[in-house]
Amino acid sequence: MFSVCINTKCFCYSLVPVDMESSEDVADLVEKLYQYRDNFVDTHGLNNIKEKPGLVKCEMDKTLCRLKEQESNCQKTMYMLLYAKVLNIVPEYSRECEEYLSKVVKRDPSLIEAWNMLGETFWKKGDISAAKDCFEGALKRSKEKVSLRSLSMVLRQLKPSKLGDEQKNILQSVEHAKEAVQLDVNDGTSWYVLGNAYLSLFFSTEQNPKVLTLSLNAYAQAEKVDPLSVHNPDLHFNRAAACRYEEAYKLALEGWLKAEALDPTWVEPRAKISELCNFLDKLNELVKKRGRLKNKRLQNLISSIKEKDLGPYHGEFVNKDKKVTLTSTNIKDLKEGRNEEKVLLGRVVCNLADLTLVPFTFAIVDSSGSCCAVTLYNLAQGRGMIIGDSVAIPEPYLTHHDIEWQGGSRWKFSSIRVTNPVVLVVNGKKLTNEHCGYTRVSMTPSDL
Repeated sequence: MFSVCINTKCFCYSLVPVDMESSEDVADLVEKLYQYRDNFVDTHGLNNIKEKPGLVKCEMDKTLCRLKEQESNCQKTMYMLLYAKVLNIVPEYSRECEEYLSKVVKRDPSLIEAWNMLGETFWKKGDISAAKDCFEGALKRSKEKVSLRSLSMVLRQLKPSKLGDEQKNILQSVEHAKEAVQLDVNDGTSWYVLGNAYLSLFFSTEQNPKVLTLSLNAYAQAEKVDPLSVHNPDLHFNRAAACRYEEAYKLALEGWLKAEALDPTWVEPRAKISELCNFLDKLNELVKKRGRLKNKRLQNLISSIKEKDLGPYHGEFVNKDKKVTLTSTNIKDLKEGRNEEKVLLGRVVCNLADLTLVPFTFAIVDSSGSCCAVTLYNLAQGRGMIIGDSVAIPEPYLTHHDIEWQGGSRWKFSSIRVTNPVVLVVNGKKLTNEHCGYTRVSMTPSDL
């Protein structure tokens, strides 16, 4: 996890020391070191997670010393590969590790593991282009899951050189991640990387809820096939991001809280929790108080709601070569889920453009005075609705939220999700493709 600054202070003790009996094969020493790191929560408990970076670093140093004692008993190329693998266990870049691996791939270009580790080392260094070359070089020699999923991650980090490159790279990223899963459906890391690829796809192309579902399914599969995935803070963090945009707000908060618990040095999960709580606080209050508008202005807005503002949704209209008639309805008469052959008309009483651009969030009041939130995805920046605008929403998809959180917080409101702006009629006119746009989201650089 490279978004985290990890304290590498070496502790001079170990709760579960790595076995370093001289009779063990040196490759087993390295494997035991990785097992020590990966099983840390199971062996030490979550209460000791703050000590993990220092303890892993301490065990790394012990393993390096043991390897040096066995150097004369090892084939030179294999010794350098194992030595580099030990150095590579920590998230920080190591120049010594890069130098060893560079020598290894020159001595034996067929060693796929060396190419993969060298690519990871360049990733840590910030040389994304060199990392990409290493993973592609490995794949030229063998179609292998680690190279595929690593290339998937690198492609999402490449800076586009021309228009359209970003989406192209992310689509390729998804395909490489899918290939890695197909090679080994029981590899949790590959499923996790696929989940991240789908989440990137959600924000780089149409913000389609189905893509979020694919991302969440991949994360769930990662935990199902690999119990160690439950200890991966990045998985919880990125899955929480997917839940947030699926509007499963409590699951998002719980996910970020878990990520923070698994990596207490990581400040971003707590920031995300505060950000979402602030959003829910404000949205809940604005819906409850109908935008906090003065009563006279509010009543004027309600009385100004007229059927003519339905625009093309007033009476019969053609939708995909099919004639459709929508029945006008109020918020209180909507059922949870999609309300087919219904249309909701209201006036905007507030928006939350100061808190979030994705989704663009506002609240409307209908002719009966009821108020609910509207979350609008795929909206171009600067095209949002303002107070007083009339908005007609065909076949509204309604969700009732009732969320309790730490410290006695409770948010209870209803919201309507709109995936595509062009279905809306604003001030009597249907929105056009000019109102559509895509926005990127910040994600953690996934573990390589």
